[in-house]
Amino acid sequence: MTKPVSLWMRAETRTEEHRAPLAPCHALRLVQAGVNVTVEHAHHRVFPTQDYADVGCAIVAGGSWVNAPADTFILGLKELPDEPHALRHRHIYFGHAYKGQAGAQRLLGRFAQGGGALLDLEYLIDDSGRRLVAFGHWAGYIGAALAVLYWHARLASPLRPTTQTALDQMLAAVRGSNAPRVLVIGAHGRCGRGACEALTAAGVNPTRWDVEETRVIDRDALLAHDLLINAVLVTRPIEPFLTRLDLFRPSRRLSVIADVTCDVGSKCNALPIYEATTDWDRPVSRLHEGPPPVHLIAVDNLPSLLPRESSTDFSAALLPRLLELHGFAAPWQRCERTYRETSNPILHNVEA
Repeated sequence: MTKPVSLWMRAETRTEEHRAPLAPCHALRLVQAGVNVTVEHAHHRVFPTQDYADVGCAIVAGGSWVNAPADTFILGLKELPDEPHALRHRHIYFGHAYKGQAGAQRLLGRFAQGGGALLDLEYLIDDSGRRLVAFGHWAGYIGAALAVLYWHARLASPLRPTTQTALDQMLAAVRGSNAPRVLVIGAHGRCGRGACEALTAAGVNPTRWDVEETRVIDRDALLAHDLLINAVLVTRPIEPFLTRLDLFRPSRRLSVIADVTCDVGSKCNALPIYEATTDWDRPVSRLHEGPPPVHLIAVDNLPSLLPRESSTDFSAALLPRLLELHGFAAPWQRCERTYRETSNPILHNVEA
């Protein structure tokens, strides 16, 4: 008899991370399918722990995944805690370790030491290479909303979780006022479409650039906008959309940049003009004194500002994939193969 799949949703370590990769309604579907679902208690998760208990999940203390049986899949969203040093489980989350990001080699080394594996959700793809699960729509939506609200001096900080209804009311309040000229790069992707939707709610008809418009960057045209929303998922090094020298051009009109991708420190960064992301306490930083000054919004967990909407949508897309863990279907095999190929030198050194 085949042993049932065991899935363990860990508590996120960031206190401002309110999302969950699995909603209670979808946890019920897994339980009904025979999956053993364990959920760690988390005070800051948007869904109450009791909701998971009510659908048949086992409830345990936060951080106890380290003692889970070795064949358990550990499900999360953002970064793992620094301990334990050796990771022996298969972890499903956004590892951000394949583009040369800070700390990537150390993380991959932890998996190599423990014999576990990173099943990075960013690389869970179908036969054509298309991502199967993503928070992109909501990241773009919120990134564009923050940018246009800041431009209208309507962005309050620190940021706090809200609802789409409340955010749309804020966007509607700036309709009819002096609308900025906005450029969305990557406008045809999930993230870009979300950005355009938020801008439409604010009464803005943005310029939309995608693959054709970015083959050769027209920097003069880019700098002629007030706001730039970067919504491009870059998987290989490309020509930067902007450089630091561009900020000194006397003809520059651009004053607000929302970098939704937040690839800072990566060789795939299309906006190598800053060294650190912003956060909920200080969502906007000044990049250049001007005139006019250039301000940056680069919050790397934007969808957590709409935790219920973004979590429910993400969980719905992830559910069919989690049901495929039994038998380890092709998308998971590709995901694990990407990990093995990327970390092969590290694995070789550990085995040696």
